[in-house]
Amino acid sequence: MLQSLASNSCVRLIQTHKSTWYFISLVLGYVLYLIFGAVVFSSVELPYEDLLRQELRAIKKQFLQENECLSEERLERFLKKALEASNYGVSILNNASVNWNWDFTSALFFASTVLSTTGYGHTAPLSDGGKAFCIIYSVIGIPFTLLFLTAVVQRIMVFSTRRPIMYIHTRWGLSKPLVAIVHATLLALLAVSCFFLIPAAIFSALEENWNFLESFYFCFISLSTIGLGDYVPGEAADQKFRELYKVGITVYLILGLIVMLVVLETFCELQQLKQLRKMFYLKKEKPQDRLAILEHDHLSFTTVSNRATAHNEDKTQPFVSVPALASPNDDPMIQ
Repeated sequence: MLQSLASNSCVRLIQTHKSTWYFISLVLGYVLYLIFGAVVFSSVELPYEDLLRQELRAIKKQFLQENECLSEERLERFLKKALEASNYGVSILNNASVNWNWDFTSALFFASTVLSTTGYGHTAPLSDGGKAFCIIYSVIGIPFTLLFLTAVVQRIMVFSTRRPIMYIHTRWGLSKPLVAIVHATLLALLAVSCFFLIPAAIFSALEENWNFLESFYFCFISLSTIGLGDYVPGEAADQKFRELYKVGITVYLILGLIVMLVVLETFCELQQLKQLRKMFYLKKEKPQDRLAILEHDHLSFTTVSNRATAHNEDKTQPFVSVPALASPNDDPMIQ
């Protein structure tokens, strides 16, 4: 008997706080997914890092042996200075000295990566004034970019998603959720083809050291605004039409980001995903429930007030009602 009561109480507790339990499971799942990613990346990349370290140590040791007049301390200072300059996009190599990082087209490309929060990191401001302006420019520009992208996506969604779905639903009489799923799938395939597969083939042809996988990797990292910066197009020393190439990449990034947002918004409007999101959200208080709560409070207050009034009236009246006597002879005790 006690076990059944305990199980029933646990079931009621879970049902009344279902959204909270779903949210806790979501947080635990996200933490486990982070740990899973860390384990996989560490197991895959750590051997390559160790191999690269060994190769660098061997090259450094061989260089010092071939140049005995150069001390290891002087070489360390030189390499440290060269690596610091490389972090700001300045290379000491002869074939890289012809490219400037802060001409107009390169600065335009940098501004687009800042406003879109992609941030490849291959180029960074050198001066204190440039760093301060980058902060102010980002504080104003990032919300401005979000407003711009929201307005553009809202208008595109009307013609790319809502009207086609409604037209097919009313014209052919098909189920609206089914039409929405098929439309979202076709739109995603079109976006992948036009902004991932085709650009990856173009980048693999234009960039000498990139294969198709590396080009596709760059497209995904860029349009998902991850922006690791390990692959940046247009940085080769013998790049033809570098200025025009940089402008084209800037346009590609902006258009691709808009298309990605349109696809994500299309999937977010699917009825199945809406129901899935509601599992983890707090339930909004409905107007009917709020009105019922207010009416309940009003009735409770009215009941308490009536009881208090009745209690006060009882206090003002005597406990035994004594009839008024016309004369002393009317008193039954005297009689």
